[in-house]
Amino acid sequence: MAPKEFRAFTTTSLGGLLRVLTNKCAVSAAATGPGQQLRFREFLALWDTGATNSVITQDVVDALGLRPTGVTNVKHAGGVSLANTYLVNIGLPNGVAFRDLTVTLAPLADAQMLIGMDIMSQGDFAVTNVGGLTVFSYRYPSIKTIDYAKEADAIQRGLAAQQTKHSFYKGLGKKKHR
Repeated sequence: MAPKEFRAFTTTSLGGLLRVLTNKCAVSAAATGPGQQLRFREFLALWDTGATNSVITQDVVDALGLRPTGVTNVKHAGGVSLANTYLVNIGLPNGVAFRDLTVTLAPLADAQMLIGMDIMSQGDFAVTNVGGLTVFSYRYPSIKTIDYAKEADAIQRGLAAQQTKHSFYKGLGKKKHR
């Protein structure tokens, strides 16, 4: 049975296979007091399983008027550098939401934010490419293991059982009965 607050979304490419997974996400500053009105803005988010934490760009900081909450070391392809951190709320499609997340400031080429493993590891994330269309889906919280190897084994066992059954009946037709 799914938990009470179960949420999920699926993003489908508009055509063809994708090399980069993106979708629109909403971001707001984290609430600093009771009854504070949250002001969400929509940004393009890049999904990156190689990123430990989520990232926002200077565009997001400026649009929301965010103030740094600290500084952290960031490891990246170019080495290690210091970066400001910010406390935000992130709204993914279809009501999937995360409150009070610490994100890091970094430049991104083709998006204003990056969804990292800090969010992805809270739920289940899958990418499929059936029929030449990329589809990625996320659910929160994690509720069931996705195991393609187990699924393949079950399919193979089912095919083997059908072949055995077919061979049995085929063999019956060849025998001469007296």
